Amino acid sequence: MKVLEGIRVIDVSRVLAGPYCAQMLADFGATVIKVEAPEGDENRTWLPILPSGHSGNFASVNRGKRSIVLNLKNPAARAVLRRLAASADVLLHSFLPDTAARLGIGYDELREINPRLVFCSISGYGADGPLAEKRGYDLMVQAFAGVMSTTGTVGGSPVRCGVSFIDMSTGLAAYGGIVTALLARERTGLGTWVRGSLMETAVALLGYHAVAWMQGGVLPTPQGSGSWHLVPYQAFHCADGYMLAGAPNDAAWARFCDALEWSELAQDARFASGASRVEQRNTLVPMLEERFGRRPVAYWVQRFEARNVACAPLHTIDQVMAHPQVLANHMVAVAQDPHGGTQQLVGTPFKLADGGGTAATAPPALGADTDAVLAELGMSTTEIQALRR
Repeated sequence: MKVLEGIRVIDVSRVLAGPYCAQMLADFGATVIKVEAPEGDENRTWLPILPSGHSGNFASVNRGKRSIVLNLKNPAARAVLRRLAASADVLLHSFLPDTAARLGIGYDELREINPRLVFCSISGYGADGPLAEKRGYDLMVQAFAGVMSTTGTVGGSPVRCGVSFIDMSTGLAAYGGIVTALLARERTGLGTWVRGSLMETAVALLGYHAVAWMQGGVLPTPQGSGSWHLVPYQAFHCADGYMLAGAPNDAAWARFCDALEWSELAQDARFASGASRVEQRNTLVPMLEERFGRRPVAYWVQRFEARNVACAPLHTIDQVMAHPQVLANHMVAVAQDPHGGTQQLVGTPFKLADGGGTAATAPPALGADTDAVLAELGMSTTEIQALRR
């Protein structure tokens, strides 16, 4: 038995953050009903379109769900959504506050019909403040929250992180908030409002960068693949490609130099401490780059790993998804599609010894379960046909 079996979730969110949260709930056993507009979630049509007919974006965050189409501009559809919420454990949406209020799916309205409901809203910039009604996008929040001030190279153009990490991390944060609220409900008998946003996630992820500024007045600067407070700790170009290597402390620095077949460098007074290596970055890094360039990646990786020095080859996505370490930890999941085939998807970022795993079914076709879900609400075929009209 999966740990969230018996939990019923209504997912009215769109694109990445909310759907990823709801997919995680499905992975651990919850019944998730995805509510979509007649045109479907906008990311259904984003490139690339896969052989399954889904976009890669949509397929990555919607396995294990049922799909129902409701045109929430219609009062009859809003009434159906309230009926779904009345028997649900969780309702998740990503509407702007004013839109949610206009559709009648605010926290206060739904709490009246279901006091045990855990209500989760995900916004761009938070539920309060002057930007509460501003739409949020991963790229824009990377800029707004200061993330892009730390990426790229000094004097270069702003650089976006290639992975939509704020969207996905917001989904993980919302998952944690919902499960926390469900645990609290076991004690209080009541649901609550879980509020998350891309902005709050991004600022939280600033972590030590923000603390260094608030308490020390230190602002990070772009360092390419490196780090403003550690040297060496970056990508190095070898004879046939790149590898990443780092020495976060003095003991690691000595092993780093030994791995480079350059033990005397560890005795150089200019680089004797972490602080001095940071100060001498412009001297030290070119010296290291010349050394790495003498040999291929595999040669250096073998030497660095043999000496327990932090390192990694620079993999492409195809290499990652075929790597034995990735496969051994079940990060390639297989889901069944309605036509008897299978789809490869990405596994969950954590596992439970029992009750974990991933949802077994592939992402749903638009509206595939509308009639079945409405029938489960007690609607007759005649009533369903009337709603369709």
